[in-house]
Amino acid sequence: MEVDMKTYGRNAAGFSMREIVFTGLMTALVFVATYVPHIPIPLGYAHLGDAVIFLLAVLAPRRSVLFAACLGSAMADIFGGFALWAGPTILIKLIMAEIVCRLGRSNAVPAGRARCAAAFLLASLWMAAGYTLAGAVLYDGMAAALASTPGLIAEGIANSILALLLVPALREHIPQW
Repeated sequence: MEVDMKTYGRNAAGFSMREIVFTGLMTALVFVATYVPHIPIPLGYAHLGDAVIFLLAVLAPRRSVLFAACLGSAMADIFGGFALWAGPTILIKLIMAEIVCRLGRSNAVPAGRARCAAAFLLASLWMAAGYTLAGAVLYDGMAAALASTPGLIAEGIANSILALLLVPALREHIPQW
């Protein structure tokens, strides 16, 4: 019996055990960073989870990051008493992580500081716009949704700065895929 080393140790979806474990750890990191520092803003809460998503999006495998961003953030909404927001969160975080994965890295390694900053800020703008629109739909009006927008923008800027400060330090410690 001949063993194909390209697929050895992978499940039917093509995930290695290492990638499954790492994805679980990333999901837990996103959840904890989103759930624990609950800073109330109108219609929700601010957190540091987006900084974790930004870091992972430039340092880790794309499909693992997308999964971790969506599931970790949605779990934080559900366990934090904001289950109504879990659906919009999945879509918003998926697109947010995809923006950073595409713009914040070059050939699977983090891009330069300016490009990472642009990716983080663009993803943050998407996040603020996405949650504002979701709030308008969920609460049947734009006025209530717009009340959360300044807090969301401030959260995005803070998470972008934190991620920019941490990328160089973590670049050497995240395993290469």
